[in-house]
Amino acid sequence: MNPTKALYPLAAVIALALIAVAGVEGAGLKYLFGIVLPYAAIVIFAGGVVYRFIYWARSPVPFRIPTTCGQQKSLPWIKQAKLENPSTAVGVVGRMLLEVFLFRSLFRNTKTYLTSDGDLIHGSDKRLWAASMVFHWAFLLILIRHLRLFTDPVPRFVKTVEFYDGFFQIGTPVVFITALLFIIAVAYLLGRRFFNPLVRYLSNPSDYFPLYAILGIAITGYWMRYVDKVDIVLVKKLTVGLFSLHPVVPEGVGVIFYVHLMMVCALAIYAPFSKMVLMGGILFSPTRNMANNNRMRRHVNPWDYPVKVHTYEQYEDEFRDKMKQVGVPVEKE
Repeated sequence: MNPTKALYPLAAVIALALIAVAGVEGAGLKYLFGIVLPYAAIVIFAGGVVYRFIYWARSPVPFRIPTTCGQQKSLPWIKQAKLENPSTAVGVVGRMLLEVFLFRSLFRNTKTYLTSDGDLIHGSDKRLWAASMVFHWAFLLILIRHLRLFTDPVPRFVKTVEFYDGFFQIGTPVVFITALLFIIAVAYLLGRRFFNPLVRYLSNPSDYFPLYAILGIAITGYWMRYVDKVDIVLVKKLTVGLFSLHPVVPEGVGVIFYVHLMMVCALAIYAPFSKMVLMGGILFSPTRNMANNNRMRRHVNPWDYPVKVHTYEQYEDEFRDKMKQVGVPVEKE
């Protein structure tokens, strides 16, 4: 393993945290880190995602290339796999919903290994699927809980999520189950890149950076909640001001909050230019969003155009005498 692939992204995340500390504590640039940077991150994130989506939507798809993992629709007495190999728009929507919300393709993840006897074994491996499900769903619920900071009054569904998420109360403040599961899932995904030789070989710095940044966001969030507690009223005043377009930087917000915000903004700026944007790109994937109805409908390549060809008949007319001389059979004498 080349250690720089994992160390450089870690150094970058640590540098971002130090920049936030130095900028807020040393230079007093609270307005820059509390208002200018979040607005810049929102604009870059939204603009980058929209650009990528438009680019993908405009990309021509001359062939119908849906992924097929089951029986295609054919004869009436042959059972079709309607979700694995959909032939209708309804089937495509069903497959996309399963893909987006349950990671159906990742559920088929397999592992291959050699036994002590030298036998090659292929088996199902659901650990990556489980960690991904926990990570993404916990991330979503955490984002929903954070809506408390941007809304006044707080919507009822946010309070409901908070109630069920923190039902297993241990002390004060409440320990949220999603927060614990989120940390565990991120640690597994990061450890997988460290300890799995195949994954480690294929990993690039761009694969480590978002995991480090997300882990930094989680750690600083925990720190603000359980160790060096920040004034949540002041934080909400800042966040509500940002989203109401009346920004204000209240005095008394701890520096750890600006470190947390720096990590969030850095991840938002990085996302449109990385693999993370593929979370929405799956909707534009021709292998997923097309119905496999090739047996029922003829699909013509829109790029087809008249091409000058030289048929065999023309070839034989041109070289018939020479072909006869060397004994090559011809269709016409």
